[in-house]
Amino acid sequence: MNLALLFDADFIDADRARLTGRRRTHLDTVLKAVEGDRIPVGRVDGNMGTGEIVKLTDDEAELIVTLDTPPPRPLPLTLVLAMPRPKMFRRVLQTATALGVKDLWLLNAYKVEKSYWQTPWLTEEALADNMVLGLEQARDTLMPKVHIRKRFKPFVEDELPGLVGEHPALVAHPGTQTPCPTHLNQPAVLCIGPEGGFIPYEVEKLQEAGCQAVHLGQRILRVETAVPVLISRLYDGCL
Repeated sequence: MNLALLFDADFIDADRARLTGRRRTHLDTVLKAVEGDRIPVGRVDGNMGTGEIVKLTDDEAELIVTLDTPPPRPLPLTLVLAMPRPKMFRRVLQTATALGVKDLWLLNAYKVEKSYWQTPWLTEEALADNMVLGLEQARDTLMPKVHIRKRFKPFVEDELPGLVGEHPALVAHPGTQTPCPTHLNQPAVLCIGPEGGFIPYEVEKLQEAGCQAVHLGQRILRVETAVPVLISRLYDGCL
């Protein structure tokens, strides 16, 4: 936890907040914090700053907070991601959040098993918990938006063209002729398939919606590796 993220419910006054649960435990187990110490804090969807620990008990920490620093600029990226295997999904979500992705669309695809959609990691609470971990890691406060689409064709035909608009739109697809571009300075859409990739029909539909197929070279990467590699290749600002 490189940043203690504060929610509205944590505030007991305009400049005072309480940390409980995991965040309170972190002060002891990792930071070894004591009263009088200052720690990095940030308010969800607001500014960052510091919190001075003015009271410390076994169950909670009370802070006087100063929030005077804006969070990092979001990446201007819309990430369309075929639903990964559940045990991988948590890591992918945390990584994408830490890199600055604020608009994430989870999509069904032919190689996505139906059971993936039953995972408890897709509950609203679990999504929020994992995005908080990503924000804390990166020292960010802006919570991403997650959209779930369990039908591939309606999304690609009816919604994706509107997301693409006039922006660059890419689908990661090994074996294509075009390498993934670098150093983008404008909004873009990036589509990443499941383990095993999108099938040819899906790639064709994505291309019809305005996406260009691109590759990262001859190596085939796991989704959890491909996501940060592709994002960092596209945008210098996430590094």
